[in-house]
Amino acid sequence: MGPLVVDIIHFYPIENAQPHYTKRFEVLNKNATDITTTIVRRGQPFNGVLRFNRPYDEDYDIVKLVFRLGNEPYTVDTTASVVLRRDPAPGTNSWSAKIAEVGYQDVSFEVSTPVNLPVGNWAVRVITTLKNSMMRESYTSDQDLYILFNPWNPDDQTYMPDTNLLQEYVLNDFGKMWLGRDSKPWIYGQFDAVVLPAVMAMLDKAEMPFQDRGDPVKVSRVISRIVNSNDDDGGVVTGRWDGQYEDGTAPMEWTGSVDILEEFMRSQEPVYYGQCWVFAGVVTTVCRALGIPSRVVTIIKSGHDTDRSLTVDEYYEYSETEKKLRYERNSRCESIWNYHLWNDVWMARPDLPSGYGGWQAIDATPQEPSSISNKYECGPAPVEAIKQGVTDVSYDVDFLLASVNADMVKWIKDPQSETGYSEFLTVYDSIGLMVLTKKPFVFDPNGDEDRQDILGEYKHREGSTSERLALINGIRTKRHNLTNDITFKLRDIDTVPIGKEFRVVVDLYNSSKESRLIYATLKVNSVYYNGVKGSQVKNVDRRFFIGPSERKEVSVLVTPDDYLPNLVEYCNMKIFARAYVEETKQAWADDDNFQFLKPSIKIEFNEDVIIGQTATAVLSFVNPLDRQLTGCEFKLSSLGIAGRNVNMTASDAKPSQLLSVEMSFKPTKTGKLQFVATFKSAELKDIIGAVNVEVLELEELEDCNIHFND
Repeated sequence: MGPLVVDIIHFYPIENAQPHYTKRFEVLNKNATDITTTIVRRGQPFNGVLRFNRPYDEDYDIVKLVFRLGNEPYTVDTTASVVLRRDPAPGTNSWSAKIAEVGYQDVSFEVSTPVNLPVGNWAVRVITTLKNSMMRESYTSDQDLYILFNPWNPDDQTYMPDTNLLQEYVLNDFGKMWLGRDSKPWIYGQFDAVVLPAVMAMLDKAEMPFQDRGDPVKVSRVISRIVNSNDDDGGVVTGRWDGQYEDGTAPMEWTGSVDILEEFMRSQEPVYYGQCWVFAGVVTTVCRALGIPSRVVTIIKSGHDTDRSLTVDEYYEYSETEKKLRYERNSRCESIWNYHLWNDVWMARPDLPSGYGGWQAIDATPQEPSSISNKYECGPAPVEAIKQGVTDVSYDVDFLLASVNADMVKWIKDPQSETGYSEFLTVYDSIGLMVLTKKPFVFDPNGDEDRQDILGEYKHREGSTSERLALINGIRTKRHNLTNDITFKLRDIDTVPIGKEFRVVVDLYNSSKESRLIYATLKVNSVYYNGVKGSQVKNVDRRFFIGPSERKEVSVLVTPDDYLPNLVEYCNMKIFARAYVEETKQAWADDDNFQFLKPSIKIEFNEDVIIGQTATAVLSFVNPLDRQLTGCEFKLSSLGIAGRNVNMTASDAKPSQLLSVEMSFKPTKTGKLQFVATFKSAELKDIIGAVNVEVLELEELEDCNIHFND
């Protein structure tokens, strides 16, 4: 009698998926005979069965399962060899294979894996021998066995105690981001068939050691690097911020991650183009697919501190000839972004002192090379460390701290100063105004009921003792004593409906007993979200006197004819106000950002939506401009329709005209589906809408009709 010959090994993909929370992966939703992939989570048993050429005899046969991850040379972490036994030794941190049932030529078994196992696509080989014999047979499985992080397991480093939240942070494949105060729906699509192979390819391109792939700290740091392509290591998305996207896809046109990952896998090259929300969306998809809880966060007014001084510095010079306070561009290129998006990922931090587990910030947008590795990677940084200003824990806490809690310091050229500049204004509350994320379990397609401000998790109340103490390691320079008897206040503009005029106003008060001569400049620019100038819209210089104890305002009107030809993507505007007092040499500068309010696309369905049957969506909105829209294009996207995307051109739209199109699609999934609609034209871009709709089986509809008729 020779060793057993394996006919097949089968891991019950569908049956294992339910307890492992993996049943929504697309590769598991085919006909049972077509499923060749099993997806389970580490530290939790899964079942399998072996079929041999003859009955299994426990007295003579030895069956060994060999699991391997990656390529040779294998390590103790990336290979395991376990013998099928009736009663293997128990343990939460070791491999075992327990015989569950012996049939005629079948053996059912249960595999247990370590809770710190490297995640990935494990290869399986079966080796059979006889006791007291050198003869052996070998069988290699051609099926995929993905083993993922397990945030439901209390012993896993990614464990989230409130497991209900995992429905949002791991299992929700649709979400929302805030680009400033405007929301953008995003299709994460982590269960799509392309995602797990793409994630494995990403980790391979990053040359991440397989033995490190069980540590979510190391994995998330690599993800923050490989999602961008700045390190020339084959990363997923190339960033671009200049509005020139002709050789790729404009960042604002992406509606989800799956199209990006498909293009990445097809070309094996970085995808053109992304900005911070694209990087954050792809990171969420990757992390949730692997089982790392993740959320997108938006920092409103985010500081870009290049020297990690915890200040964002602006430099000015007063021109005597022009009588104007001029902004000096500095080689350090520090700035305040209108908003910035990154990700929080959830995990324990056994590499750090107690208290720094939980949410960790990672940032895949390539802003600055990490001071630790000199690569474009950032985090994971404990959110608690950011809040407390503890910058000596890993990773990149100082850079992220400045993004939410730096001070804005304004300097004026001063030949009498040792450094050549004197500080004339410090603003303590201009950075990190809000930190926004999607509220768990809520989706509001037409409003902000699903918006959650988690600012309190990132920083203490602005101006409080705790908030100031959180910055004690930052560099501070003593402010020079100046006569500041003129109070300036730039009125805040929250939002303006696109197509309407607005006014920029600065209020002044002279608290002295003498008149003062003021030189003021009011400038309005369109800007990209990262603060880079788009086009100048208006620039006005004013010279005037303000009397003792007098209040005065200086203003400028901006009309649609001024700004519409000069808008850049997402319609961000920046107002600059500067002033100089002749008699006292007092300098003042302030700025304000706002976004134009644009209409949203209304999505309606005139009939029940039934799987496999062509349905029609009606997309509409009113042209808000006093000019015709040309080159009109609509796009409808959903994970549950054939092709995922439907595109349609539309006729030109006159001013105030209702623009409406009917778009046909065929649903491929039942249940609640999310649809995202986008619109662009030559004159107006970035119009978005979203809606949920229930897709029915035909039998469900017939049952409803029978019940109604009864």
